[in-house]
Amino acid sequence: MILYRNLEADEICQELFKDFVRHQVVTKCWRRENEEWHIKDDPFIDDWTEADYQFLVSCLKNTITKGGFVNAAFYNDALKGFVSVEPDFFGGEEKYLDLSSIHVSEDMRGTGIGTELFLSAKDWAGKMGANKLYISAHSAVESQAFYKRMGCVEAKFYHQEHVEREPYDCQLECKL
Repeated sequence: MILYRNLEADEICQELFKDFVRHQVVTKCWRRENEEWHIKDDPFIDDWTEADYQFLVSCLKNTITKGGFVNAAFYNDALKGFVSVEPDFFGGEEKYLDLSSIHVSEDMRGTGIGTELFLSAKDWAGKMGANKLYISAHSAVESQAFYKRMGCVEAKFYHQEHVEREPYDCQLECKL
């Protein structure tokens, strides 16, 4: 049985991720060229280093400390997915909140965890008064298919900090 619950800052540490597998084999990605989207061959393996996990821990703790949202999925007491939403509005009248992360462990993809986590983020953001979630999303074809199923479309407003940090990400929004 999968248990979903909000995380507290003091429980977020590298040990929490001991059974979490970020590994993703990517073969095709969406790329924007001349104002049009195309699928391109771009094979690579996406995985996290120890330094990446350390950075993730600090980011998730910061999200909670600032009043944001971190929800997680556990299977047999092991972390298998998580989502985070930042508490700061941006985008003027669009009134976005930033879905800063959503990840499902490789061994649990396709089980519905991602859908449940995404829906929990939408619910929280709506209760906070947001109009839309903003997602700077991995451009892998599989990742983009997930976001499309969740109702995401290309963002009307591009958050420049996200674009600069991850120029190959797809900038998306999801109406609440």
